[in-house]
Amino acid sequence: MRGAFDDVPWDTLFPHLPPADVESLERTARMVDAAGAQGDKAEWEWTPDHVVFPGPQPWTPVLLGLDVIECVDGGDQLEFQLHVVWTDSGRLAVDAAVNVACWCDTDHAGHDVDALRLVVGEETSLPGAFAAGAQRLLGWLADPRDADFWRARAALPPRRPA
Repeated sequence: MRGAFDDVPWDTLFPHLPPADVESLERTARMVDAAGAQGDKAEWEWTPDHVVFPGPQPWTPVLLGLDVIECVDGGDQLEFQLHVVWTDSGRLAVDAAVNVACWCDTDHAGHDVDALRLVVGEETSLPGAFAAGAQRLLGWLADPRDADFWRARAALPPRRPA
């Protein structure tokens, strides 16, 4: 499902989350929305089917997420991500990443240039992990939105001219 952060069904995704924690998540999401591409309001995604831990998977079950994609005609694209996910051990985590989705032969279509994972637990709350992941995302969005910048930062081979 997709929509504005205000549309997220909190009672479905996180039924035991206190109202103060929901308010904290909403404040953080408003900061992310304000920094969106060309001032557009972010389109968040959520998956009610992942509310119950599905057990270890070959993929990461995402409960709530945002992908900010920067496309360049004929070139690489950048993906800035902020997700609430399940870990293999059944704990919630917040993942933030920036990657170059390029057309090279090595790891075709996905080079994580920088990533952060914060597992929710006794020392880290969901709102705290979400805020830290959002701050990292905002920092990346403030850097050049240029795939060549991120390629160089990750020591990836230069893009081949089309």
